[in-house]
Amino acid sequence: MKTTFRTIFCLTFLIFNGSVSQNRPLQLASIFTDSMVLQQQREVAVWGTGAIGKRINLETSWKTTASAVVDSGGSWSVKLKTVKAGGPYQVTVSDGDTTLTLHDVLLGEVWLCSGQSNMEMPVEGWPPANPVMNSDSEIANAKYPNIRLFGMKRAYSVDPEYSCDGRWTECTPENVRTFSAAGYFFAKTLYQKLNVPIGLIHASWGGTAIESWIGKQDLGTIDAYRAILQKMEDSRDSIVVLNKWNVAHPAIKLNGRKPENRWLGLDFSDSACSTKEFNDSLWKEMRLPTVWERTEMGEFDGAVWFRKQVALPSSWHGKDLILSLGPIDDMDETYVNGVMVGSHLTEGMYDVPRTYSLPAKVVQDSIVHVAVRVLDYGGNGGIFGKPEELQLKRADTSLSIPLAGNWKYLPVAEYRSSIFYVYGYKGQEYFKRPKVPIDFSGNSPTTLFNGMIFPLVPFTLGGVLWYQGEANVGNPEMYASLLPMMIKEWRSVFQNAELPFFYVQIAPYKYDSLSHSEFLREAQLKTLSVKNTGMAVTLDIGDPNSIHPADKQDVGKRLALLALAKTYHQKKITFSGPAFRSIKVKKNVAVLTFENTGRGLVLKEDSSGSGFQIAGEDRQFKNATVSIKGSTLLVSSPGILHPAAVRYAFTNAPAATLYNREGLPASSFRTDTWPR
Repeated sequence: MKTTFRTIFCLTFLIFNGSVSQNRPLQLASIFTDSMVLQQQREVAVWGTGAIGKRINLETSWKTTASAVVDSGGSWSVKLKTVKAGGPYQVTVSDGDTTLTLHDVLLGEVWLCSGQSNMEMPVEGWPPANPVMNSDSEIANAKYPNIRLFGMKRAYSVDPEYSCDGRWTECTPENVRTFSAAGYFFAKTLYQKLNVPIGLIHASWGGTAIESWIGKQDLGTIDAYRAILQKMEDSRDSIVVLNKWNVAHPAIKLNGRKPENRWLGLDFSDSACSTKEFNDSLWKEMRLPTVWERTEMGEFDGAVWFRKQVALPSSWHGKDLILSLGPIDDMDETYVNGVMVGSHLTEGMYDVPRTYSLPAKVVQDSIVHVAVRVLDYGGNGGIFGKPEELQLKRADTSLSIPLAGNWKYLPVAEYRSSIFYVYGYKGQEYFKRPKVPIDFSGNSPTTLFNGMIFPLVPFTLGGVLWYQGEANVGNPEMYASLLPMMIKEWRSVFQNAELPFFYVQIAPYKYDSLSHSEFLREAQLKTLSVKNTGMAVTLDIGDPNSIHPADKQDVGKRLALLALAKTYHQKKITFSGPAFRSIKVKKNVAVLTFENTGRGLVLKEDSSGSGFQIAGEDRQFKNATVSIKGSTLLVSSPGILHPAAVRYAFTNAPAATLYNREGLPASSFRTDTWPR
């Protein structure tokens, strides 16, 4: 994206905020803070805003200078030459009246880490359901002052944003705890090998699809997205109205709160909603279990109360009971007759079934009042398990009362960009919320490009790490076009046509029967045809029962191997597992050849076999017998005389069996192009 576009946007931004004037104070873009890392031995972009016509002078303690004049849009931008890795340095910016100084600046290698929840997953994990392997010891030993971390807060926008919320910090146990695990383990490996400062910019959002991370200019060239992009454009005025309505309410900012206390003690003027006597007759009803995005609520992040009255048999009065609600996305506080019986108020709890004990003293009447406050901070929200998971049980018998069905509900606060806008319960304020013709969220096309990528443009990067795809398993054919498109676009906006782009292939997982993640993995495999890309295969370090595998160490190390070999040109590094190259048929045997075999192929068959299947022209695949011959595999099956195709690990949740002797796994692949 050209500098002129940023200038035009900046002008629009400043006019909207009433700030274009000769007296506008000098400011740097929000990515530039103390303790940052700039890309070494480059002409790096530095930009900001100021008073129109002012000359901006930059001077560094590594003896480089640059200058620019603030343009009619109130913005300025320079290219600043950097030297080889080192520091700490200072960068001084002055307009003659105001002087800004950046302290503790390092020169080194800067990488942008982005994607969905597996990139977002912090080094501490989301225990207990989603831990990171050896997280306690990893955190305790994360003392690397020359690794610097910039963690961006979640933000989505209908328009490109100029600024973002984040700051640079040193890599310490406290700071790394909530930072991207995959990113950190990449940086740690890179630092140990290169011994230069490493800067990581982390911009990810769990559960989001790739189309959210692509800009309108490129995504609009695809027919499938034109209608929704036009609808978003047509909804612009109503979105502005909704935003103004939201910000008129009291706000609770979560920025600055310590992670362990972030979701505790939030007062949404709603405490009465938990009580036994509360009158919820004017609330609307929602049939549970469900995620509320599938109801009339549509896209919504925030706090929602659910209430239900349950009639008890007389024999249950004064007895210990058990309340089961199934999983709740994301967090909850649960009350019975006004007494809190349990809560989950830490991140990563979205798939943990809620089971709470009700002491006999709480159960004294013929009716119990169940009240649940659900907090959702992104993606789907709600009480969403299976109907049979929602029940009230008597602790000393097998008797139960089903709770699936209609519940009263009321949203009491909306969550946007780390801020809760508080509606409270009085007057059912939420139901007066201005209507928008289209659901608009971090999962809407272009919104995360606008809110989390554009604010970084055109910061000079050493490369990009991408871990995403789980949200797109339902449409892998489109992903095969979208991923290369996004790579091309990001290279354009960051002004580097050969910007290294390394990504993680999604791991095996037991998706539902409608999802075919093997085709999504295939789309990722095909993207290796794009120049200067690389893919870290995770076929052997996934968990079929968890979409968030615990082994993020190997993810980071494998991404680092790609960077060391492809970007930093270190010799004798095996950076990939075996990669399928060709197939030839000799009589009844399919002969497969591979690249990246390293010191040789290894086949580790498990209890389910080799993972290879073979088919004839009838397209009926059968389990295959496989043997290794040099850098080739010989694949056959007694019932197939004329092989036509071979597939390896081509299911949702396969086991890895094919490796090179360096221990790196092959990607799943197929030799055919047959339809699903």
